[in-house]
Amino acid sequence: MQNWQTFTKESRIAYFTMEIGITNDIPTYSGGLGVLAGDTIKSAADLNLPMIGVTLVSRKGYFTQKIAADGTQSAYPLPWSPERRLELLPVKTLVTIENRDVKVQAWLYRVKSPNGGVVPVIFLDTNIPGNAEEDQGITDHLYGGDLAYRLKQEIVLGIGGYRILAALGFQVRKYHMNEGHAALLTLELLNESYRHNKLNDETPWNQHKVAEQCIFTTHTPVASGHDHFPYPLVEQVLGPLVPLDVLKQFGGTEELNLTVLALKLSGFVNGVAKKHREVSTAIFPGFKIHAITNGIHPFTWASPFFVNLYNDYLPGWANEPEVLVRIDAVPDEELWDAHFGAKSFLFQYVTEETGVTLDPEILTIGFARRATAYKRGDLIFSDITRLLKIGAGRLQLIFSGKAHPHDAAGKEMIRRIIEGTHTLGGMVKAVYLENYNMEIASKMIPGVDLWLNTPMRPLEASGTSGMKAALNGVPNFSILDGWWIEGHIEGVTGWSIGATSSSTAPDRNHDAEDALDLYHKLEKLIIPLYYNDRPGWIRLMKNAIGKNAYYFNTHSMMRRYVTEAYIH
Repeated sequence: MQNWQTFTKESRIAYFTMEIGITNDIPTYSGGLGVLAGDTIKSAADLNLPMIGVTLVSRKGYFTQKIAADGTQSAYPLPWSPERRLELLPVKTLVTIENRDVKVQAWLYRVKSPNGGVVPVIFLDTNIPGNAEEDQGITDHLYGGDLAYRLKQEIVLGIGGYRILAALGFQVRKYHMNEGHAALLTLELLNESYRHNKLNDETPWNQHKVAEQCIFTTHTPVASGHDHFPYPLVEQVLGPLVPLDVLKQFGGTEELNLTVLALKLSGFVNGVAKKHREVSTAIFPGFKIHAITNGIHPFTWASPFFVNLYNDYLPGWANEPEVLVRIDAVPDEELWDAHFGAKSFLFQYVTEETGVTLDPEILTIGFARRATAYKRGDLIFSDITRLLKIGAGRLQLIFSGKAHPHDAAGKEMIRRIIEGTHTLGGMVKAVYLENYNMEIASKMIPGVDLWLNTPMRPLEASGTSGMKAALNGVPNFSILDGWWIEGHIEGVTGWSIGATSSSTAPDRNHDAEDALDLYHKLEKLIIPLYYNDRPGWIRLMKNAIGKNAYYFNTHSMMRRYVTEAYIH
């Protein structure tokens, strides 16, 4: 095994992320943000990019979801043992929290590529003898606790992460913050520049020197995605790391907004789709925000049936996904057989988990997202009578997704979906798979025939599940938002739902219009194509692969980060 010190011999891009989804048995992710982080690191390994990931160990995971018959969600801890999966490194560092010294240790995981590339990931942990009992639990719960707990975690991630890399001897070329959770690392860089500038009689707080070292990717136009803390709490928990007037200069005058802090102290800022750049620029005017659209890691998210198919006809596809444009080399019948294999595999899992037997000959729609109100997972149930008229005997529905334990509206949406599945009375079979995670996604997304996405515009920053679907020949049926604006060709790569919007503010009260369009296209376009024109449907599947999957992947994404952000 490669000695960890070999990773310190070249300078690296340090990729800081609150959550990361590398494998299902390391449950340090909640959804798309973490899975994107894992896919990013995997592509960096494939492409032999000098990176290092920094995250929290989250010993209690996110949570295990149980759904009662009435649709009520309950959440339970999802503990795991880093001792069984990671290597404990022989270095610790200190951070100050509420005027206490808190020790931080580091666990190492090596993300290995079949090509030979390896990217180290550091998991930060405060569960150390000698720390106060309350401090030992800081790195336990992903997105758990109250505001003070969240701020403590972000001190460990940003400041502790910066210090542990220095203590381990890593040379950092650039710091890439995946969302604002890690933005406190900029305060360490500010202090470093302050000490240098004082010695050289330069401007003490030079934000430009800090910005030269920082890249910031913002992922959400939803207010809850931008962490902000009242200054009395900041003074109590963080203490005088930098003078309060300096903190207010860079982090906001009324409260500490970590997105604002990252924006002001980063030399390159990007949103995760072209539309998201527009929306982010409207929310934070005055900042230059670029667009680098998210992607997915091809080898991770291709089902085994498609891996075999691509290996036979498109060798090299996993490391050169642009090869997927040659999908027409695959015979139609073999593409359909691969899809039918993935579908049968999913249906076997559904039966094992729910007792419901689905018919593989019936058009099956999948919807799996983080369950929160703006995703509108219940939109398809807007008119049950119409849905039954359209879909009885011709449609099946599979849902999945967790609501954050504190998201009452998200939990209510799950309850409405469950209620909707009951109301269908088996005339349109519908199931809800509990405890959505990477493993379930790897079965569900390739195994459905059509991928549904119904967010309120323009709140879907990107939407990587639709890219996973396209990679497996599953067309998208989606609101024109996020990546789908770039990937959509009507009736060619899939279908849109509702009107195009040029607004950068939420388009509210369009539920009825969007539902009508959803039902209309299901009845008049999608269902007839699926049942009456199998060659036409397979052509759509090939277009999803050859016109979407070839580009919307983390290999393409990382090449853009290298050329546009990392080497400047």
